[in-house]
Amino acid sequence: MDRVTLRGLRARGHHGVFERERAEGQTFVVDLVLYLDTRPAASGDDLTRTAHYGIVAEEVTAIIAGEPVDLIETLAQRIADQCLKHDAVEEVEVTVHKPDAPITVPFDDVTVTIHRTRA
Repeated sequence: MDRVTLRGLRARGHHGVFERERAEGQTFVVDLVLYLDTRPAASGDDLTRTAHYGIVAEEVTAIIAGEPVDLIETLAQRIADQCLKHDAVEEVEVTVHKPDAPITVPFDDVTVTIHRTRA
């Protein structure tokens, strides 16, 4: 499988289990790896035969900014489900970063990474 990678997609969301997270929101960052066969698109230089990464980026940031969920695991699954709606995408790896997670000790980042395939 070939890969199309998007790194550092950012949007403000209101995800989390604490009231403050829901009320104030915070920035979430998403990295994606879309697994697909790019040969059909390349052979005909045809955007319709690949994953349009600009559209995928808009869809992902809309999910981040959309309906709140408690867990970033749920957010990652929603993003994966949306990516797999694109016909060319056979598999997807989604990493959700929550750099402002409410943790009481110093840390750099919290991430959840999932890998999903077309069922």
